[in-house]
Amino acid sequence: MQAKTCVARGAKGEREQRFPLRERRGFYRAIYSRRDIRAQFRPDPVPDPLLVRLLHAAHHAGSVGFMQPWNFVVVRDLVVRRAVHTAFLQERDRAAQLYDETQRSQFLSLKLEGILEAPLNLCVTCDPERGGPHVLGRSAVRETDLFSTCCAIQNLWLAARAEGIGVGWVSILQPSELKAILGIPECVIPVAYLCLGFVTGFPDQPELERAGWRARLPLCDLVFAERWGEPPGAALLASIETVERERRA
Repeated sequence: MQAKTCVARGAKGEREQRFPLRERRGFYRAIYSRRDIRAQFRPDPVPDPLLVRLLHAAHHAGSVGFMQPWNFVVVRDLVVRRAVHTAFLQERDRAAQLYDETQRSQFLSLKLEGILEAPLNLCVTCDPERGGPHVLGRSAVRETDLFSTCCAIQNLWLAARAEGIGVGWVSILQPSELKAILGIPECVIPVAYLCLGFVTGFPDQPELERAGWRARLPLCDLVFAERWGEPPGAALLASIETVERERRA
């Protein structure tokens, strides 16, 4: 009898840790409706209190050894953004040469940034020296500072979606050129250059999926059991199908 009581109390405790259903739905909505925004920005400025809420969300990401390796360079100056845009165009033209003629035409037709359209740009950086030479938990995988910075970016992105702010990641930039434009120290790594602003709407699908560039991979093809390449069991596969069917409904 005592064992059963402990189990019951444990199950109740787990239920009590969950967010209320409305909050859980809002959280998943932010995940599923998050988009990489390039062309839907409105010119309205992002108020400082709202920007600070987003930065706070980013700053509360988990980081290995609690090293918190991130910094945030807020860029509003149009002259600076034009310099970044020029660097983007140069790198985009170089990247276009990696594709055959058909893909190159499609690549060049895609809207891949909103540097000038968005009222606010944000460069998120990683300082690999923060925390000193021996950061707890980083001895085996040095790149955990970069992974931690990406967690901060995702926090910011989801918070932005909840606030109705669009975010676009401009990855077609040479880090060395970005560092020169923004005066970033040599040891610091620019991880993400983001465009932020209110939007006219959030597309139902990711832009590259809608343009036919790539399709979302099926989750069932990406989940293994116990060892690489071993398919999940029937029960887990059935659950994957059920959740995906509920999402399509």
